[in-house]
Amino acid sequence: MPRRRTSIKTNRADKKKHLRNVTIKQEIKKSIKKFQALLSAKNIDEAKKLLHKLFSQLDKAAKKRVIHPRTSSRKKSRFMHKLLKSA
Repeated sequence: MPRRRTSIKTNRADKKKHLRNVTIKQEIKKSIKKFQALLSAKNIDEAKKLLHKLFSQLDKAAKKRVIHPRTSSRKKSRFMHKLLKSA
């Protein structure tokens, strides 16, 4: 248990950041699952709309350093490739 005020404050901030990061990652995972379900159902138009939202989520997460920017770029590339392949 930290004794100094700065350490206590750092712990509080870390908990808040962790909670934010977890929620952002969960939202991304939900969007990915929806996108893959739409692709498997051959619903291309809906998948395109969701892909735009998914790209936005990935870019924001990379900008906030929740995920690595290259991870974001790689995922976007793979999702776009899957969409084009199924169309």
